[in-house]
Formats: sequence, structure tokens, C-alpha cells
Amino acid sequence: MAADRPSPGGCRSCTTPHDAQPDMAQGAKMKPALPRRLSLQPGAWTLVEGRRCCIHHVLDLETVLVTDTETGAMRRAKVRDLKPVEPIPEVRSAAEVDDLADIADADWQRACERFEMIRPLLETPDCPRVLVHAQAESVGRHPATLYRWVQQYRRNGRLSTLVPAKRGVRSGQHRLDPDVEAILSTTIDEVYLSPQKRSVSYTSNEVARRCHNTGLQAPDARTIRRRIKALSDKERLRGREGGRAVRDKYAPIQGAFPGADWPLAVVQIDHTPIDLILVDDVYRRPVGRPWITLAIDVFSRMVAGFSVSFDPPGAMAVGLCLAHAILPKDSWLTQHNIATPWPVWGVMSTVHADNGKEFRGTMLRKACQEYGMNLHWRPVARPHFGGHIERLLGTLNHEIHNLPGTTFSNPQARGSYNSDEHAAMTLSEFERWLSITIVEIYHQRRHCEIGTTPLQKYEEGIFGSEERPGRGLPDRLLDETRLRLDFMPYAERTVQPHGITLDEIQYYDDILRPWISATDPSDGRGKRKRKLIIRRDPRDISRVYFYDPELKQYFAIPYRNTAHPPISVWELREARRRLKEEGQKAVNEERIFDAYNRLRVLEAEAIHETQKARRAAQRRRDHTEDKPLRPEGVTRLPDTPLASADEIQPFDEIEELNGEGWTPQYGGS
Repeated sequence: MAADRPSPGGCRSCTTPHDAQPDMAQGAKMKPALPRRLSLQPGAWTLVEGRRCCIHHVLDLETVLVTDTETGAMRRAKVRDLKPVEPIPEVRSAAEVDDLADIADADWQRACERFEMIRPLLETPDCPRVLVHAQAESVGRHPATLYRWVQQYRRNGRLSTLVPAKRGVRSGQHRLDPDVEAILSTTIDEVYLSPQKRSVSYTSNEVARRCHNTGLQAPDARTIRRRIKALSDKERLRGREGGRAVRDKYAPIQGAFPGADWPLAVVQIDHTPIDLILVDDVYRRPVGRPWITLAIDVFSRMVAGFSVSFDPPGAMAVGLCLAHAILPKDSWLTQHNIATPWPVWGVMSTVHADNGKEFRGTMLRKACQEYGMNLHWRPVARPHFGGHIERLLGTLNHEIHNLPGTTFSNPQARGSYNSDEHAAMTLSEFERWLSITIVEIYHQRRHCEIGTTPLQKYEEGIFGSEERPGRGLPDRLLDETRLRLDFMPYAERTVQPHGITLDEIQYYDDILRPWISATDPSDGRGKRKRKLIIRRDPRDISRVYFYDPELKQYFAIPYRNTAHPPISVWELREARRRLKEEGQKAVNEERIFDAYNRLRVLEAEAIHETQKARRAAQRRRDHTEDKPLRPEGVTRLPDTPLASADEIQPFDEIEELNGEGWTPQYGGS
């Protein structure tokens, strides 16, 4: 499945068939298939207040103009109010928007002529040899010339690549004797552009010496100085300081990033601890510094999404951040009582991250592949590749230094300021502050590197400009539950008469009955038990999500003993550690929950005494209050799933739990 790609124009009329995937209640009969994505391109079909309509025009990032298919009446509709309809035959439009560049008229005309010569070849993806030779004979050009022009044009899709090169001596070319030119160039490279950092005078003398030794007339000293002066700063820095110095100095300043040519083409994601002490919700006492995981659209510098947690960085934080980035923000803004729009949603083409373990897990890679996202990692020792996200994180921390309870950037800056004593904001209050800072200040403020505000740049990328077409509004994903599930850790387990056992905790529902003691179909002898895919939210392990490979559907499976309280995987670890400290070797479900209850009593007694206990209590409240999935929420998968249970590899990051109950099986064994 391909990620959203830019359309030839911001308002092109077209309709895209949708894949089927509805939400369902547990155990319910399957509903008719609904689209997984809602296309917002002109020509797409939608429901507005129950009436079938066709999107006629995109007015802005939040509003479209639709036509009622029965009455022909046109009306405005909010994007958030659009609903999907069943796929209908595709409607093709003749509307085209060309991408023209600002080039001199004569050169532009030549480029247009070349484009007309290769136009038939661009209509075929593989440029068959027979077609190229026939076209070359028709236009009077050599086939190799047409091949070259096609490659030039397809490299970036811009007509300007076909502008003919200038003839004659260009700037940077020289008329010295070839042998003298060779000596001059070699000497500059070996002497001036070297770590020794020789002076211009020394280099000039060395050129004269080498010419004298070969019986050649040395060039004038002013010629040598002009040649050295003509070197670019990058060439000079690369030769005298090294390539890394060039990348560190110039890449962040230029703000260029390969492939970030339209909104959501490249999204960078990274973590950082926040320079702020937060307080708990109950006693308003300090609990420590949280972590923020942030995603930024490189093209526009718009913040696509974030997550804040007291948990250390991990794949779960990455998944929550990506889900927040991909999904519409309407409910989030309503929850935080923010009226300013945050019009960023949709599947990004490339997710660019650092080399941390949390970004390299199998689960995250497959989840990205499922939604057509390329997952790229920052090259080692190439910090400029993450410059955009790191600068934004630095900017946000600078704003945070104005809040009560800030730790500042270092002890020297903090001085005698008591961060714990001045701490005042809870995690939810900080999330609201951060959201307001992003949508009402950062998005609206001019960004020096792009020359406009992030919001205006994003709108330009969506709707286009005189110089280039827009990509159009991205599709909206309709199944939030499914999206969150796809970014959750998973394991493979057999189904026994008592249900599923995970970390000594049993889960059961009647939906598991057909799979009790099921055999692996790949085992010809029928002896090996079949392992099935289950997922769970680490923040609430009171249920797991079982994937039925025949129904292509997830089901929520609760504790077998529903009297147990909901706990997080971190609290599970804590209980297991306590049992180990007590010398308990035989760990079972009852002992785990008994240890959990005893820990909560100790925590309540110590709540006024230690920051660590308050942080543990606040973390548990955060996990309890933020449950993205409901027990009744299940999802029907597409008719042709991306990967079978045998092909799916477990979530690498769960190796952290080895020895404490979660033991993933690799390679489907």
C-alpha cells in the first residue's frame, strides 16, 4: 500500500477506491465493508449529514465545497463532518496543472520543445526500447539523447531540468595552458585545501616552484589569488577542516532535507527530556521531568504530533506520537479546550528518526510498512540529518524555561532557583500549554529558514502556488482503533483450555474456543500447536487483543479473573521484582496481584515522603486515564491482510522484559 503522494494539483478532480475495514463490537456480526481512508480530493464521494455528495472544491484546510448528488445543490461542509460511503466507480478528470519554473523565455521555449519530444515516453513507466527508437526517429534525435532527457525530467519532475546548458566559457572555467592548469589545480588541492591550512602566499609560491621545475611559465600571482578566492566556503571548509565540519555548519542553516518536497513527504521524530518539573494531579507535589516525543513535518516545519510521558523513551512513545500525528486533532483540541485549528493529519511518506533501539524494532517497521510509510534512520555521525527536529525541541525547551518549575538547560543557568519548590503544572496542564504554544504561537510565527509561517508554508504545499502545484488534502484514516493496535507490541501464543497466558496472567473469552489446542497448518504431522498473534497496550494489560486469522478480525480478550484491577506493564515488572526480592521463585497470577496490592499500600503511605513514589502514582493515573482502546473495540482487517501470522515478527523492544515473563518467539517458531 502506497502512502499518500502529491497529486498533480491542489484541486484535481479524482476518486480513489478505498479498502474495507470497519469498527465492530465484540462478537458482533460483520458489517458491510467501509473504506479505511476518506479521500478529500475533488471528485471523491462522501456523506454529509447522511446525504451522498461529491467534493467539488477544497476551500481551505478545514472546509470543502460539496455537491448533493440528488438535488445538485452545492454547500460548504467541514472536513471533520465528512463520512465515508461505499466505493463507487472511479471518475477521471481532464484537469491538469503543470509545474512551471521561472526561467528566461528563450531557454524555457527550448525546454518546452524537449518536453514535447519526450512526452510520449513519460506516459510509460519503463520506456520500452522500441518506443524510444521510434520517437527518436520521429523527432530527429538520437535515442540516447531522449533517454537522458527522460532521466533528467523524472529525477525531480521539473521542466527546468530540460533547459539547455550554456555554451562558451562559463563562470569558473579558465583558459590557462592545460599543463599549467593541472599544476595550479593540483597545488591548490594538495597545499591550500589541506589540514595544514597553508596560506595563499605559500600556495602561490608552491605553484611557481612546481612550474619552474617543469620548465613552464608560472601564472601570475593575482591569477592564483583569484582562483583561491573563487573557491566556495564549503570547498574551503571541506579541504581545511573536513567534511563533517561542512555538514555541521551548513546543513542546519540551509534547512534542506532530501525528499521533503511537499507536506508529509518527510516527518522527523525524536525524544528529549523536558526542562520542567511537573506535579501530580492529587497532591500537587513534584514528580519529576517528563519526556516528550515530537514529530515535525520537514517541508513546512509544522508540528505533526507529540506524546508526553513520565515513561522513558520507547517504541510505545513512538507509536503514540505517530498515531497522534496521523489522526485528525479535532477531538484532541476539544479535550484541551483549544479553538485554534491544528490542520495536520494523514499518512506521511517517510518517517525519519535517529538510530535509537526504539526506532529499529520489527513492530514499528511493519506498522510503518502497513500504512505505506518508509522508515529511515539518521546516518551515523550525521547530526544535521536531524537538525530540524532538534532545533524545534530546543526552541520548545527555551519557551519552557519561562514556566514555574523549570530546571533550565544546566545547573549554571539554574543557579539558586529551586525547581521542585516552584513546580506547579500537572502533566495534563502541560499538554494543554504545549498544544497552545504549538498551534497558537509556533505555527503562526514566521520561521526564518522557510521565510514564512509553518501554517502558511503547509497551506502552500497543500494548495500549490504559481511556481508549483499542491499535493491536495491528505486522506483521513477512519479506524483509529486499528491504527493504535498496529503500533502496539505483540507476541505469539497458543490457545489452551484456560485461554491465553501472558506473563503468568490468563485471558479468556468464548471467541477463543475454536482455537483451543489448534494445530499449526504448516506442520504436516499435526503435532505442533498453532501460535496466534496477540497485542496489548503496555499502559493497561487488563485485556489483550487477539487476532482471528480466519475472520481477519481483532477481539478484546479480558482477564480470566475479571476481579483483578487494571495494571500497566511497568507495574507488572514492579510486582515481579518485589516477589523476586522476597525470594519467591514460583511466580503465578495470584502472587503477582497480591504483590501489586501490597505495593499500592506502601505507595499510599509514602506518597508524601518521596518523589519516586509520587511519580509512580502519577504514571499509573496517566495510564488509567489515557486508554485509547475500549474493550468492545474490535476491527475487521482487509480481505487480503498485509502479512500472515507466520510472516509477522514479534516486537523487538519487548526483549527488555526477558526474564520477567514476556518471552517473544522469533521467526514464527
